[in-house]
Amino acid sequence: MNIGVIIIIVVIAIILLAIVGMYNNLVSLKMRVKNAWAQIDTQLKRRFDLIPNLVETVKGYAAHEQGTLEKVVEARNSYTTATTVEDKAEANNQLTQTLKSLFALSESYPDLKANENFMALQTELSGTEDKIAYSRQFYNDTVQMYNTAIMKFPTNILAGMFGFKEETFFQIAESEKEAVKVQF
Repeated sequence: MNIGVIIIIVVIAIILLAIVGMYNNLVSLKMRVKNAWAQIDTQLKRRFDLIPNLVETVKGYAAHEQGTLEKVVEARNSYTTATTVEDKAEANNQLTQTLKSLFALSESYPDLKANENFMALQTELSGTEDKIAYSRQFYNDTVQMYNTAIMKFPTNILAGMFGFKEETFFQIAESEKEAVKVQF
């Protein structure tokens, strides 16, 4: 066999191996993004499972605050109908805002604030919020790695050929970015 033919075969084999490696890397990164989203989803489900107990506890002390309670339940339900990452992020941000209102409401009811059930739920919800924040950070880091990989040359050519699309970051609401006003 001619040395030139062997060199061509070796070069083609190396190119094919590089393409397979790039493709497999993209698939791995895409699966990491899906896994990271599933982690957020799990923590949000945990949070949603706590909300009915929290609402029921508050109802006993603040029955005339029905509007706030309805907003919490409505925000919780809007997440279940959301289909895209953007919609779910928006529903999550809406729920976060309504939960803040609910906890602010507790300041007006000293008996509620002192209720062991309410305190336990508030503590558990706070821990869940920390886990959601960590999961969101992990998701965004994973999305950043994936998006970077599909934009780099020559992987971007392969990503375009096989339909790998840019993923969306899980962003917080604009209202949460504003500075907190502290007054004494």
